[in-house]
Amino acid sequence: MTRRAFVIGQPIAHSRSPMLHGYWLRRYRIDASYEPRDVAPARLADFVAEFRREGWVGCNVTVPHKAAIVRHLDRLDETAAAAGAVNTLWWEDGLLVGGNTDASGFLANLDDRAPGWDRRPGHAVLLGAGGAARAAIVGLRQRGFSVAIFNRSGDTAAALAAHFGAAVAAHDMTELAAALAGADLLVNATSLGMSGQPALALDLAALPAHAIVHDVVYAPLETALLRAAAARRLHTVDGLGMLLHQATPGFRRWFATAPEVTAELREMLAADIRARTPR
Repeated sequence: MTRRAFVIGQPIAHSRSPMLHGYWLRRYRIDASYEPRDVAPARLADFVAEFRREGWVGCNVTVPHKAAIVRHLDRLDETAAAAGAVNTLWWEDGLLVGGNTDASGFLANLDDRAPGWDRRPGHAVLLGAGGAARAAIVGLRQRGFSVAIFNRSGDTAAALAAHFGAAVAAHDMTELAAALAGADLLVNATSLGMSGQPALALDLAALPAHAIVHDVVYAPLETALLRAAAARRLHTVDGLGMLLHQATPGFRRWFATAPEVTAELREMLAADIRARTPR
């Protein structure tokens, strides 16, 4: 029987995960499918029940379900427990396990596109307080960075900072310019700048010349934030590599094959993003 895996979210039509996993399934000649499923928040429990009943092999989880799905699972891996968010499901000893590979994908992307970015522990300014922000904090703390969180909802940012504790602090948006002046890394972990969303309007004048600007958004590949950073000749990192690298652990667990992130694969997704992104 053909093994089945999914990606769930709402909306989900924009997801490049089916293209990504489809490439690997073809390359390694695996008899399996990877399909997008539009799942409304009110139907999340029903989807998990169906997943259990059908014995599907795996699933990726995206907005808005990364935190909400936690209560429907049997166990979390260490990273998902630390982040309080899940992006990958798999079976282990008969239990439905939730993991978080966004943190490792976040780090692998920076390692690949900005080698040496973590040569010394530094200070990161993080925009956002959702699932992507949680994963970024886990990764940044693993590499010794302190993190300043800025979010439109101060209460949400404060709760996130309290979840992580030491070296992670929430700040009022009025303090952003001062925080940027001392930043080694700026990370946009919001959806602002994504196709169909408002642009992230941010004055980068205060950022030091050595600062790196990373936008987890990958459609478009060059967001307004990254264009502004490039205009200042700052080192920029787009979000496509995070998508690529976060996918490898799940594929390996589901299909017992370690997939390779190749230049061909990156260019295939980049070409599709460029073709489908309004100019």
